[in-house]
Amino acid sequence: MTATGLMLPSRTAEPRSVSRLAASAAAVDGGVMSNPEVLAWLDRRRREHAQRVERVPFAALRGWGFDERTGDLRHASGRFFSVHGLRVRSDFGPVSAWSQPIIRQPEIGLLGIALRDFDGVPHLLMQAKPEPGNVNGVQLSPTVQATKSNYSRVHGGSAVPYLKLFRRAARESVVADVLQSEQGSWFLRKRNRNMVVEVGPEAEAGEDFAWLTLGQVHALLRQDNLVNMDARTVLSCLPDWRQEDTRRALHTDREIRSWITRRRAGHEVEVVPIGLAETAGWHRTADEVAHERALYFKVVAVDVSSRRREVPSWSQPLLEPHGTGVVALFVRRVGGVPHALLRARAEPGFLDVVELGPTVQCVPENYTHLPAADQPPYLAEALARADGAAYDVVLSEEGGRFRNAQSRYLIIEAESDLPTVSDDFRWVTPCQLDELLHYSHHVNVQARTLVAALRAL
Repeated sequence: MTATGLMLPSRTAEPRSVSRLAASAAAVDGGVMSNPEVLAWLDRRRREHAQRVERVPFAALRGWGFDERTGDLRHASGRFFSVHGLRVRSDFGPVSAWSQPIIRQPEIGLLGIALRDFDGVPHLLMQAKPEPGNVNGVQLSPTVQATKSNYSRVHGGSAVPYLKLFRRAARESVVADVLQSEQGSWFLRKRNRNMVVEVGPEAEAGEDFAWLTLGQVHALLRQDNLVNMDARTVLSCLPDWRQEDTRRALHTDREIRSWITRRRAGHEVEVVPIGLAETAGWHRTADEVAHERALYFKVVAVDVSSRRREVPSWSQPLLEPHGTGVVALFVRRVGGVPHALLRARAEPGFLDVVELGPTVQCVPENYTHLPAADQPPYLAEALARADGAAYDVVLSEEGGRFRNAQSRYLIIEAESDLPTVSDDFRWVTPCQLDELLHYSHHVNVQARTLVAALRAL
């Protein structure tokens, strides 16, 4: 048992493919498909999935409208998601109180990757999927990426392929199965079920799907805006196939768990749902809900047509951030053991106050009006060392809810004397992160992307 009373997962019960993940990660030159074939397949899917996404006024939204009493933006079915207001008081960060719009999507979605052996090498079934908010249309996504409203077919569209592989998975075939959060600054307590399931020859790749080795996916993860956020979070939930001597970690597992508990108990975050019309400092026009200082983000409306989605056309709101995010992870070796500098972040949408985030996670433009003392810790160091980063890739956030949302993800080798500026920071080993990823609400979605990227290195 852990200090929190949770039973640690049994390594002996893992499916047989897990022990061969190292071979899949090493297969960078291809397996079922060669690398040139993968790129040609992606190019065909981009052409086939060309979609039209047009900004429209809110009045042109089909099936959506503002509540006359609260101002909340909702779908007529009561499903999918809605945009509400939130009043926040927090001791985390330079601003202690504010109001903001936030996306509320209480249903739990399913993100799943199927894993199948070919000639003894595990392959992942990846999907070429267009999303209306993506900067480039099609990106590589999990086998299944669907909200409950989608796979329950509230929209009246076609069925979600491969869904039964995950909803009817035998216990012994499940490699990973955990609820994980999404952006706590933009979503209110949003969670998705992240799954990896081992399948057999009954699972074949349709035209929008391809069996790729882990090594091939890792190579694609080093390209801008190619592997989507949902694929990255599921990849991070794969068991870490690399070995390290945890006895030489800077902090024991018990110390890390105690630190997380202490930060959750120590940080104060008061969240009060309010009507969207009550959000102080925000204004609504005919075609956007925006902050009075043009900071943070805005809520806009789009009309979409796509020949290859579950429904051929629809309209919806999207959250559009102002500026490109910077998400950086400092890493170093201590006694030969790799460590990453994580921050215990308190965000208003988190279910449990605090989750572990990267060393730096912000949109720099949102801080330019603040004094130097209120700039995000380590941001200046990250930007100064970005040119020598081991990983430097621009990646899209959730394209189904956010429009043109991109962050520059960095992994930077740190000097041994890099100080920790507060009790919100700790050096954590990849093995300790792997253990925390077995449980919900411990590692945030931005840090999970960097876990996947770190393994890709």
